[in-house]
Amino acid sequence: MTPLSTGDPESIGGYTLLGRLGTGGMGVVYLGVSASGRQVAVKLVHGPYAQEEEFRTRFRQEIAAARRVSGAFTAPVLDADPDADRPWMATLYVPGLNLAEAVERDGPLSQRELRALGLGLTEALRDIHRAGLVHRDLKPRNVLMTDDGPRVIDFGISRASDNQNLTTTGRMIGTPPFMSPEQLAAPRDVTPASDVFSLGSLLVFAAVGTGPFDADSPYITGYQVVHGTPDLGGVPEALLGVVERCLDKDPSARPDLTDIHRMLQAVPESDATGSPKTGESAKPRRHSVSRSAATTSAGAATGTDTGTGSGTGSGTGTGKRRRIRMLLTGLGAVLAVTGLCVGLGVFASDPDATASSSDATATATARAASLPDGWRPWRTDVRYDVKGVPLDYNSSGCVAEGSALYCGGTGVTVARVDAASGRTLWRTGTRPQGAQPIGVRDGLVYAYEDPDDTTRRVVALDAATGDRRWQRDINKSEAAVLYDGGLLTLSPDYASFVAYGSSGKELWRAPSLDEYCTPSVLGGVPYALCSQGTEPGQAPVELMKLGPGSLTETAELPRKAEALGAVGGQPLFLAPQTAKDVYEAGYERPYNALLRVASETGQVRRIPLARPLTGAATLVDGVVYFVRSDGSVTAVSADSGKQLWQKVTDVESLSAPAVSATYKRVYFSNRFGRLLALDSRTGAEVWRTSALADPGDKAQSYPPRVLLVKDAIVATTGDTAFSRSPDGPS
Repeated sequence: MTPLSTGDPESIGGYTLLGRLGTGGMGVVYLGVSASGRQVAVKLVHGPYAQEEEFRTRFRQEIAAARRVSGAFTAPVLDADPDADRPWMATLYVPGLNLAEAVERDGPLSQRELRALGLGLTEALRDIHRAGLVHRDLKPRNVLMTDDGPRVIDFGISRASDNQNLTTTGRMIGTPPFMSPEQLAAPRDVTPASDVFSLGSLLVFAAVGTGPFDADSPYITGYQVVHGTPDLGGVPEALLGVVERCLDKDPSARPDLTDIHRMLQAVPESDATGSPKTGESAKPRRHSVSRSAATTSAGAATGTDTGTGSGTGSGTGTGKRRRIRMLLTGLGAVLAVTGLCVGLGVFASDPDATASSSDATATATARAASLPDGWRPWRTDVRYDVKGVPLDYNSSGCVAEGSALYCGGTGVTVARVDAASGRTLWRTGTRPQGAQPIGVRDGLVYAYEDPDDTTRRVVALDAATGDRRWQRDINKSEAAVLYDGGLLTLSPDYASFVAYGSSGKELWRAPSLDEYCTPSVLGGVPYALCSQGTEPGQAPVELMKLGPGSLTETAELPRKAEALGAVGGQPLFLAPQTAKDVYEAGYERPYNALLRVASETGQVRRIPLARPLTGAATLVDGVVYFVRSDGSVTAVSADSGKQLWQKVTDVESLSAPAVSATYKRVYFSNRFGRLLALDSRTGAEVWRTSALADPGDKAQSYPPRVLLVKDAIVATTGDTAFSRSPDGPS
């Protein structure tokens, strides 16, 4: 520990700071003490990170996840404030050396110590994985050696610092000598099996003093991890079986933690074990000099990685490496050149991603993109500062018809934006509000208007000029929706469903029920979704077909069933695994089946899902896309319920998808203006963009949206609309 420096705070979150424990890429770690005398390690985020909302979002999610981990072999999070001017978190302070320092000071561990280390790490990983996390950075400096066993630190939290862009196509998440092949190839696709591989590498380091893939550069190390054979010379024979299985290149062939724990328990504690390669007794412990020898032990004890990320944990023995890598000089040169071209952290390509990207590129090259005439990338603010009482729906966005684009934003009922240049052609609206237009059809744009706090209208505007054609009062609470024959609304007094034609003429009226009912359109057909009670979800859902003067019950669906749309003219719903009411931030309800309704007979066919899925669900062209808040996307066939693919991205807060049949891609945006393109056939990532610089003060409040105008991608984040090419970043 070093004394506090000038500029260091004296206290954070009520913890009095005693000194600096270390400094890492993400922040500074201090030794603190609570009012009761408990010692804590307080990590304070560096200033630049604190200014990035995307980092704060990820940091907040990781703190919440880390709090779910509790076990004898982890250092728990005790307190945190991700919303402070500079986010911080406090973990239990665990005094002691980390594994790298212990090996540096005392040499490799004995077989008895290796057995205890392996058992402790296995139990720690079990707790981490049970909490739904993958550590992704299990390395010697993240393992603390205490009197009562090892402690794993930075479980999952290391993901929060991967906001730093290290490559043009991906991000480094981990430390190369201790990463798995799949982590190097596709860092966003790792599973718990990746931690098992890291465990194998870490045990080799503890047994010998260097890792099984160490080389003189991170590029060659990464190549060795993906393609090379691990060097296990010096590993005790009793541990070879465990280590070899952990280091299998195929994640599915690695043992699970229960098997590893069983195998380690069978390892004898005696050190008198011969080496299978030399026939000699296990190597005596020797002094190993770490590349990061200057790093303080306190830094490791708090989860601060002060290494460079390229050589942490690898060492030399008395100035001489314990092995010489048999790598051709030409290979090293090729890796150096190609590695620098793609950037640090990309050592191998995801085969699926590469194939799909190549397919997409070839397809796109074979024909020119269909873009609005004169199109170029653009960005514009959909914001007009007007005086008045704010009316904020928190749902700005755009709708399109042909090559025309119509957007709603702050202070704007509707603005027509040129889809080629982003120039605003006309704007209408006088009250500050933020609402996406209802839709556009037959030369009319439909939007909401609230002239006062008790009245809500639907207005029909001329799509070419913005002139008002007609307006009608509608229900203050329920949405208006376009169907194949007109516009469906609920009357202000909740008594009737009312349909209007394009001229504003009332086409028909149907009675509502004395219960909660909302208008809905499934496959272009008008329906009412009703349930007894005053709020949705309190009772089973009654699907009612609407028509002139009639409200006909079609089917009854489970409580909290979600309407998706229609497939082959048949309404499609999601069936919840549980309908219990949960009032917990971040809760995502699991769904375990699709429900398909035969509209003529009312028969409901249940289509089970292979496993329960969570996330916002969207039906597009016969595929249901489940999008979770953590960035994972699962595609399911609406016909069979079969999972088509699943992709785990690190892009949080994704929008609903927009699907291009031409490019065979699924596009997403997020709150920070980042765009993501996945192959619609495999889920492989095709490309992504960087976040927008300064997306505005509404980015956190408004949901992101993305749509296609011809082949041009148009997205909104907050009050900002922008357009990009379907070919991705150039």
